[in-house]
Amino acid sequence: MQVLAQGLMRKMHSRLETPVDYQLPLAESLIPMNALLGKTVRLRYTGKIQCVHCGRNTNKSFNSGYCYPCFQSLAQCDSCIIHPEKCHYDQGTCREPAWGEEYCMQDHIIYLANSSGIKVGITRATQVPTRWVDQGAVQALPIVRVRTRLQSGAIEVMFKQHVADKTNWRDMLREGDQVVDLNAEKARLLDLCHDDLQDLVQRFGFHAISVLHGVDPIEIRYPVQGYPDKIASYNFDKDPLVEGTLLGIKGQYLMFDGGVINLRRYGGYHIELSST
Repeated sequence: MQVLAQGLMRKMHSRLETPVDYQLPLAESLIPMNALLGKTVRLRYTGKIQCVHCGRNTNKSFNSGYCYPCFQSLAQCDSCIIHPEKCHYDQGTCREPAWGEEYCMQDHIIYLANSSGIKVGITRATQVPTRWVDQGAVQALPIVRVRTRLQSGAIEVMFKQHVADKTNWRDMLREGDQVVDLNAEKARLLDLCHDDLQDLVQRFGFHAISVLHGVDPIEIRYPVQGYPDKIASYNFDKDPLVEGTLLGIKGQYLMFDGGVINLRRYGGYHIELSST
């Protein structure tokens, strides 16, 4: 078994190709993960966790990689990131106004995706298609473009009365993706929400909300040679060693013959990566 790299781990980088191309950041290294498919791969947690923002050593990771002080103080860790409809930048209470200006006061996309079924979601326009890949979506369709995160959250709340807004990770990792008609679902939602959408146009201004037309869904293929017989999740906090034949990569999950692990959950953990 050869050690390929070790150090602080961050979520995998991805590039939309056929299939998706993945690289794993470990310290200063970027490990091409697609090349490890079919090989025996070992991930060993060394017991050390560092904050991905300030570098402080911490006994526990918060919000997938932050120490507690950063978790409590950074705008990117505020509850409005999970609930964008609660964005409070315009109230002058943003934890970091400069960060909010750069990341929240810019164009966002409301989209439909097929991950474990049809779901609605939001992302910054600059994060297309990374967000869809991170969620393990096999199809995605942008449906509305807005000018701020708050506006995207308001529209997402409206849509999720009629469609799911969460991915079931177990279903996402099972074999047999079902192709769905996202344009038909878009038409259904826009019809159901016509009056509510007009109310939001009145609230935010006609220039702020643009329904997207003439956009085709994209299809995403992942580097998967097979699926585990059982969707069991590995946990570095319970067992520091994960080892097996790497069958595939989907979303931020590595799929082994004996189970799966969500690498994004362990941002900031110091990991040693080895392979045959």
